Amino acid sequence: MKLANQEPQIHHHESPPRSEMEPETDNEPPSPPPKRRSICHKCDRPIPVCLCHVIPTPPIPTKTQIIIIQHPHESHHKLNTAPLLTKSLLNSSSIITRRLSSTTPINQPPSSTYYLFPPSQSSPAVTLSDLKTALKNNTPLVLIVFDATWKHAKEMVRASEGYLSKFSTRVCLDGFDGGIEGGSIYDSDLVLRKEPCGGCVSTLEAVARWLGVVEENGLEIEDRLVGILKEMVRLQAQFLKPMRPRPKLLKKSKQIEQGKNSSDE
Repeated sequence: MKLANQEPQIHHHESPPRSEMEPETDNEPPSPPPKRRSICHKCDRPIPVCLCHVIPTPPIPTKTQIIIIQHPHESHHKLNTAPLLTKSLLNSSSIITRRLSSTTPINQPPSSTYYLFPPSQSSPAVTLSDLKTALKNNTPLVLIVFDATWKHAKEMVRASEGYLSKFSTRVCLDGFDGGIEGGSIYDSDLVLRKEPCGGCVSTLEAVARWLGVVEENGLEIEDRLVGILKEMVRLQAQFLKPMRPRPKLLKKSKQIEQGKNSSDE
């Protein structure tokens, strides 16, 4: 049977809402990249914390040759003090390496060579005050210091001791105490980073204290170097946020024990 003429049905597809469509292109220009901080070409520090006004010119001469063994990571740290030493002391240099060995580019050191690091059970150290009485006047000295975080410095000393023990003596600063918590920039004008224990200091302060004992005009040199460190800490502290002391967290066993004691009372 022939059906009546029917108009074909046309299905119109509605356009999806704009939110389901591809986003419109943003015609705004891209934001410019952040400006890099201006760096002082003399002290190699950002202009707001430039230290040229306290770095001695010309550099201070010393009878002690200072050799700084710097960990590769430390050489990029913004609070590293080793560059200030090499700019302030005429007879100082730095080598970037993780360990000392016979292949390290160091001139043949004299017999009076020392490396500065706190003592350990397996490697005792002579204190600086005891060393002073044994030193002879006008003896050329070489001081090797390790510049790194304390974790890396321990690894560097451990890896280098086999070589160092052939010609050098381990020396430590007076006042080292592994049982006392170290200071921080919040409670000392000489501390840039949190120190692990009492008597631990920055590379710059350690060298300053050494020179203060062994050099003829040591106290004057020490004051100049310590002044640089104080100014560095002062400038850096301006950019710190106030620190709220965190409550000391007890271990779970201690918390249980403390709860039992409270319930018994």
